[in-house]
Amino acid sequence: MTNIYRDVIIDEKDLPIKNCAYTQCFRREAGSYGKDVRGLNRLHEFSKIEIVRIDTPAHSAKSHQEMLDHVEGLLKKLQLPYRILRLCGGDASFTSAICYDFEVYSEAQKRWLEVSSVSNFDTYQANRLKCRYRNSETKRTELCHTLNGSALALPRIVASILENYQTDEGIRVPDVLVPYMGCNMIR
Repeated sequence: MTNIYRDVIIDEKDLPIKNCAYTQCFRREAGSYGKDVRGLNRLHEFSKIEIVRIDTPAHSAKSHQEMLDHVEGLLKKLQLPYRILRLCGGDASFTSAICYDFEVYSEAQKRWLEVSSVSNFDTYQANRLKCRYRNSETKRTELCHTLNGSALALPRIVASILENYQTDEGIRVPDVLVPYMGCNMIR
């Protein structure tokens, strides 16, 4: 989505720019095998909702926090057990300045599974894209900051809901999803 802003100069008053998109993702797991690459948790093709922001360097840390709060809010509304990890430099991609992963706990697998990742790339992507903004005070162009997150990887969230809301009568639908499902139980 950031490519939309390739070679663009944005007026500072128009920042931050907030975009959201449904994306099809593909994962190539070379040489992978075994039980951990099957089922909803490790699909070759999966869907997710991407959240992207373009912002000024002065405001990007606040934008990053707002994106983190948004993803955490989704997990709270779904009432799923989760944790947030700040990735160390060795675990983060070389393009991101700071990255947090959101994980839900899988009782069946006895481990935490990543469902979202939210990164601030500072000027790294903007430099390659030539994505700039015009500073309202100096009138000079400066590089924007780009931020990206996945607002929940859908297959893993579905698996987590199925696992955490299982009852003897069926799968209880999380309260926040009842208006969309039209029922409160899947039998």
